[in-house]
Amino acid sequence: QVQFVESGGGLVQAGGSLRLSCVVSGSTWRFISKSMGWYRQAPGSGRELVASLRVDGNTNYVDSVKGRFTISRDNAKNTMYLEMNSLKPEDTAVYYCNYLPAAAWGQGTQVTVSS
Repeated sequence: QVQFVESGGGLVQAGGSLRLSCVVSGSTWRFISKSMGWYRQAPGSGRELVASLRVDGNTNYVDSVKGRFTISRDNAKNTMYLEMNSLKPEDTAVYYCNYLPAAAWGQGTQVTVSS
């Protein structure tokens, strides 16, 4: 069964940066063949897709993070990244990585941005 292990979250002041990582294991699919995304869930809200990276290299971002977040992947390491800059308090959430469409969820990594 596929497993997603997210890391890199933490507490940061507004305007700061974080880099999230996600290691994928246990999948019968080759990592390079899967479109993937970073999702987040803020307290009291549903889970939203904030950034996606498709197998053809196309990326998409939710409007609220455009120009601040960058999604990337290292196929040799079965790892996906989310570079987050100019963080805002409204970016506070648990961040998850997953396939597109999503499979089983990992534990996520908490990102907290203080004002």
